[in-house]
Amino acid sequence: MKFSQKIGAALAFCAAAALAPSRTFAQPVPAVIHDLALQASRSPATPIGPYDERAWLERFYAPRKYTLAWNPSTAAAALWVLRQAALQGLDPRDYGADALQKQLGAGGADAAKFDVALTSAMLHYLADLRVGRVRSEYHTRLPDPRLKQYDPVERLRGGLAAGRLQAAVKAAEPQIRQYGQVKAALAQYRALSKKPYPALPAPSGKLASGGAYPAAQALFERLVLLGDLPPDTPPPAEGIYSEQLEEGVRRFQARHGLLDDGVLGRGTIAALNVSPARRVRQLELSLERLRWLPDFGRGPLIVVDLPMYRLWAFQNGSAEPPLEMRVVVGAAVKTETPLFVGQMRYLEFNPYWNVPRSILDREILPRLERNPAYLTQHDMETVPPNASVADLKAGKARVRQRPGPKNSLGAIKFAMPNPMDIYLHSTPARELFERSRRDLSHGCIRVEHPAALAQFVLGGQGKWSADAIQEALQPGPTRHVALVNAVPVALIYATAIVDNEGRPIFVADIYGRDATLEQELRARVQR
Repeated sequence: MKFSQKIGAALAFCAAAALAPSRTFAQPVPAVIHDLALQASRSPATPIGPYDERAWLERFYAPRKYTLAWNPSTAAAALWVLRQAALQGLDPRDYGADALQKQLGAGGADAAKFDVALTSAMLHYLADLRVGRVRSEYHTRLPDPRLKQYDPVERLRGGLAAGRLQAAVKAAEPQIRQYGQVKAALAQYRALSKKPYPALPAPSGKLASGGAYPAAQALFERLVLLGDLPPDTPPPAEGIYSEQLEEGVRRFQARHGLLDDGVLGRGTIAALNVSPARRVRQLELSLERLRWLPDFGRGPLIVVDLPMYRLWAFQNGSAEPPLEMRVVVGAAVKTETPLFVGQMRYLEFNPYWNVPRSILDREILPRLERNPAYLTQHDMETVPPNASVADLKAGKARVRQRPGPKNSLGAIKFAMPNPMDIYLHSTPARELFERSRRDLSHGCIRVEHPAALAQFVLGGQGKWSADAIQEALQPGPTRHVALVNAVPVALIYATAIVDNEGRPIFVADIYGRDATLEQELRARVQR
């Protein structure tokens, strides 16, 4: 496996140490370190990741006058940290952990080159842990602003001086609660991946409890292994798909984005046969994406996971359980909801729906031409009033839907101004939340429990009790309510996450973003 360019010139220098002419070794240590740091800072290579590391070695060693930073004890501690990178969903090979360990064990490595290589590896590890290995969709420009808040050079220098390397690592980890939960699930599924995992046979048709299934015992063992049945559950009668198995299957289905009806069919068996190793990779990709998020600090935070069709609202930094609900998101391929971090700034009770231009052109105008009464029938109107179809086509007028039972936004809109005009809202189509696949919108996000979400975001604004919110949700005039403090909203993409009950959840890659991230990570190590 080739190292990424962003591992830095220092690792290449270290690898080439044995081939260097003897006069190199005669140089004083500070001179060698100074030369290596200077060469790294002058590297013409264009950064391909989320950060530019060329000045890091110079910044790290200059204050210490280019003397050695590591002794055998601290080097061993650093290498232990690098070898544990897999616990974070990172790859120890990216940091040359094995090669550095061999050099330390051999005892004959050039001290200066080894020191620089270990420093470079630790700096990259801390940076990767803090901001990810590839440029995120949230931060596309260099330098990544998050590395101003968490400077790997200063963190490594401080952790090394205080003998607290682990503290520097802990500070690099994203502080959002989902990160720790997914990291724990990763450890669980790594352990599962080391156990036998034979394929279960598919039934001949859809199977309800009481039906014959020859592999009932193997299914029972699989459900216990995955935690969907308690270990003390009585095993099924031989060859029978029992009620206990059905209940375990129902739990499994709920954790894997399937219709949780307890019916054993080919789709459920296919999900049961996905190897734990594949689930490990999904969890690793989720950790990578969680590293892309900014530092939110303490306070209210809303996270929407698009492929999970779920929303969590919680006080970041608090152990209080989150508010969790189902959502409907943008349709795959046609109107995918974008990833971004916004600020919810106001709510509108009984909002108008201003029909986006794309929907007007693609859907409303063709229907209006076939049926001149279409707008009236759907409680819609033109702005300005009574505009013609020609005016609408020419962009001289627009269409909006009046508040009421037919309004597509329902009774409330949660606004977070952004160029894509994406927001959260309620919906009159409540039946959509019962579907297992809910990428059904034009891009905006429909929430299952709008009153509860309103209470969460208005909780700090005295007069907005639960009763006051319910009253405002009743039909009436449009009411604009500004939030005293904006609430951050993160739209994320993770096909593996952990729910409020601590259960790992896995879903389909509806937008193909996991596949794209896989390609980006592979390209990174092949350069």
